Amino acid sequence: MIGYLEGHIIHCEADAVLLLAKGVGYEVLVNSFTMARVTAGTGANDIVSLYVYYHVSERQPKPVLIGFASLEDKAFFQLFISVAAIGPMKAVKALVRPVGEIARAIEQKDVTFLGQLPGIGKRTAEKIIATLHGKTIAFMDVSAGSAPDRAVPLAPDKQEIALQVAGVLVEQLGHSSASARRMIQAAFEKNPDIHTPEELLDTIYQEGL
Repeated sequence: MIGYLEGHIIHCEADAVLLLAKGVGYEVLVNSFTMARVTAGTGANDIVSLYVYYHVSERQPKPVLIGFASLEDKAFFQLFISVAAIGPMKAVKALVRPVGEIARAIEQKDVTFLGQLPGIGKRTAEKIIATLHGKTIAFMDVSAGSAPDRAVPLAPDKQEIALQVAGVLVEQLGHSSASARRMIQAAFEKNPDIHTPEELLDTIYQEGL
């Protein structure tokens, strides 16, 4: 299964890019927000990275690749499609605002904001809030490509671990998103050999970060 692609964009459409990776061209669906992020300031020879959600089902037997600029965006997408009546194709069109803004709207029960997302409307917005309220707190401080000051970029596998632990710190242990990010970053700086969420949590609390 394809989870990550790195290559050159050789063609753009309104809602997709053709990404040339190691001699193979992959058609990847992206929303307008992601499109702007991955193409901003890129030239013909610049490498573009996309985290990929692979979608295939009985109703959609042809495999579809949906691309995201970060693991946080992909994780939020996977949470978003857990809402009844929101499938991957609908979600990719709807998520045209930064993840942090959408998460904040969910936690603040802002039906008006959510209802204005493409293809959502008031009734679906209410379903989103009913399903996801309290589950998106960890995403509220995720902004468009930003990172904490002086943060060292993490490898893709460690970003996944960091995201899982951030959810625990915020949703179960009551830390703010900013505090969770600081503790996670400090733990990886102190112990770069962390390979599991359990090891990351142990490092955070053993060191008193």
